[in-house]
Amino acid sequence: MAGSMGQDSLGQETLDLVDRWWRAANYLSVGQIYLRSNPLLREPLAADHTKSRLLGHWGTTPGLNFVYAHLNRVIRRDQQEMLFVAGPGHGGPAVVANAWLEGTYSEIYGQVGPDEAGMAELFRQFSYPGGIPSHAAPETPGSISEGGELGYALAHAYGSVFDNPQLITAVVIGDGEAETGPLAASWHSHNFLDPAADGAVLPILHLNGYKIANPTILARMPQEQLEQLLRGYGHEPYFVTVEDPNDTEQAHRDFAAAVDTCLTGIRAIQDSRRGGAGGTADDGGTAAGAAGSGASPHWPMIVLRSPKGWTGPRIVDGLQVEGTWRSHQVPLAEVRTNGAHLKQLEEWLNSYRPEELFDAEGRLRPDVATNAPTGNLRMSATPHANGGLLRTPLKLPAYAAHAVDVAAPGTERVSPMITLGSWMRDVISLNMENFRLFGPDETASNRLQAVYEVTDKVWQYRIDDVDEHLARSGRVLEVLSEHLCQGWLEGYLLSGRHGVFSCYEAFIHIVDSMFNQHAKWLKVHRKLPWRQPVASLNYLLSSHVWQQDHNGFSHQDPGFIDHAVNKKAEVIRVYLPPDVNTLLSVMEHCLASTDYVNIVVSGKQPSPPWLGPADAANHCRRGLGIWEFAGSEVPGEDPDVVLACAGDVPTVETVAAAELLKRGVPGLKVRVVNVVDLMRLQDVSEHPHGLPASDFDGIFTPDKPIIFAYHGYPSLIHRLAYRRTNQDGLHVRGYKEEGTTTTPFDMAMLNGIDRFQLAIDAIDRVPGLAEKHSLLRQDLQDRRIQARGHTRTHGEDAEEIRNWTLKAQKEGS
Repeated sequence: MAGSMGQDSLGQETLDLVDRWWRAANYLSVGQIYLRSNPLLREPLAADHTKSRLLGHWGTTPGLNFVYAHLNRVIRRDQQEMLFVAGPGHGGPAVVANAWLEGTYSEIYGQVGPDEAGMAELFRQFSYPGGIPSHAAPETPGSISEGGELGYALAHAYGSVFDNPQLITAVVIGDGEAETGPLAASWHSHNFLDPAADGAVLPILHLNGYKIANPTILARMPQEQLEQLLRGYGHEPYFVTVEDPNDTEQAHRDFAAAVDTCLTGIRAIQDSRRGGAGGTADDGGTAAGAAGSGASPHWPMIVLRSPKGWTGPRIVDGLQVEGTWRSHQVPLAEVRTNGAHLKQLEEWLNSYRPEELFDAEGRLRPDVATNAPTGNLRMSATPHANGGLLRTPLKLPAYAAHAVDVAAPGTERVSPMITLGSWMRDVISLNMENFRLFGPDETASNRLQAVYEVTDKVWQYRIDDVDEHLARSGRVLEVLSEHLCQGWLEGYLLSGRHGVFSCYEAFIHIVDSMFNQHAKWLKVHRKLPWRQPVASLNYLLSSHVWQQDHNGFSHQDPGFIDHAVNKKAEVIRVYLPPDVNTLLSVMEHCLASTDYVNIVVSGKQPSPPWLGPADAANHCRRGLGIWEFAGSEVPGEDPDVVLACAGDVPTVETVAAAELLKRGVPGLKVRVVNVVDLMRLQDVSEHPHGLPASDFDGIFTPDKPIIFAYHGYPSLIHRLAYRRTNQDGLHVRGYKEEGTTTTPFDMAMLNGIDRFQLAIDAIDRVPGLAEKHSLLRQDLQDRRIQARGHTRTHGEDAEEIRNWTLKAQKEGS
């Protein structure tokens, strides 16, 4: 049975106030969709008062306004910090309308004042060229979740309350959004929320029955079954059903009772875990569960059933609209050409009785304005929705204590990720309240397990003796859902904190679309002077394409980089550190940065350190550089060939190929160039990190063959370098979708980035070498065949390849 609500505590005066606010928000929402002038209907509505293109979504909007009005009531009463997340972000008119009613909108956008002229501009700009988007976009005060692409609202909400013990985030989940995979997984998020140290989420599942053109699953699901589903997810649902759309008073009373009951339940859970006086809720309601008991709280939530397009036109052209899918977008689509539609629009606007809501100057009447909280308690003004106001820089430990001394390049083997894990342990230790590590069950697999020396993985369900590093609180969040990791991290960052998303390289593709939305958000956010910088979203990708010990083809895909670089250059950064010290340097830089998406790719297996700490830092500052120790250049003379590389495995193979050429072709002038910042390959006119043409030509030469071994798909290098002088001389080797469960070197050979093939490529492309060194070329081909044969016979790479070091090669020459 659904939870029972407390007695109606809504006095008539308060009810009337909430209702007037709701009517005002609905009026402003309709005006945004339809009107470009005559905002208060001072004269009879004419066709030219309306917009020629009617864009927007009415269906979800009145429900959002209804919820917002009621949340304001409890914020004022309790002085409660609250954040509003509109899952149906296409109901943007509602979020904008409430921001204007609260005064925040006019404070930020002076041209949209709190009077009739400002109202006219508010209406005109909505979904209008040169105006604002139709969703709860970055331009919308109080928003951290645009809601254009559905599925992420609940994860964003939970991310916002981690380490925010005073905050309650109310999230409206549309029944269309509730059908998405990410949202379905998000119901599990409370299992990662610590009531003692985190805030709370109040989910409000809004069932208005329809998507664009079809009914929704949860709205048609029998209530008993829906209740069992939500209780199974760990929630205590309180159902509010609008039986009669005309009886708005009863709807207000029912919803107010549900909100009050839920807030009481939330505080009972928190008090039970925080040692407060609120006591412990019983198991039949919002079971708190003693810390360590394994009983996870049943967090309260609301299921609101209200008609789609509530308070809008009931019938249009003889067809039912209110309460159907026909109200999803614009119920009256022909107001400029159909007099009946125009008349209905005027009647619709007047049904809200705007003269009771706005004064002669078009300002919100003072008695209605009292429903708004004050200052930062306004949901449109909360700093939790403008996280840069709350962000404090991380305390980053010097990584020198973790760096590896390099007496000679390439003579040892060290796991970059294990070393990084010890540094991140110290990062967590210094930032126990504003830094978290997110990952899909892969923290230890990606060799970051040193973090467990100072923290645990947060978990609220039963903990068994066999479990390791699980606790009721912790800085690590592991769930086998990349969507949840991404959504939580986005909410955490946008509300002012810092974090890292560590993931297998191939499976970060699961959040391609979520990444898209965040990159778009940042692109707009960066241009809004009132939005303060937030910490960058940091992807740390490991278990990558070239080293898959336990897995095969399904786990081999380096294409996330290709996807990411489609976004705006001012937002995207891609780093391929070749060794342990460059990885430390890159991560220090990324964790200190703001308003970027940083993508860092590093292997977890032991690999050669090439650069000492100081040289690594300089290399990372430059973004790329010539490795004199690996090449055979003659100072003051042009090289004969450039061997370039980006990525840890391609770097090993490139340095080994250069060594083969030095031994096999004495006097050949080989230049080795390593690229750690991939964006350096672009021209400076294309990317802020791009190299000027003269610098690029100076490093890569304007006319010598370039053999480029790249971590990912070869076409990306050609794409990044398409403006360069020496395009015709650029030959790229990389992953070409050849993979299986095999050895690392066999993977390199399958895709042509192995040292033998790179040396062959140089012989083929340096004029005159193929004719003079055909025996060397044949020998390199034979050694490839032998290396492959060894893997088939012994199941592993040959010793001289498996444990190759630059030092060993020199001693054997």
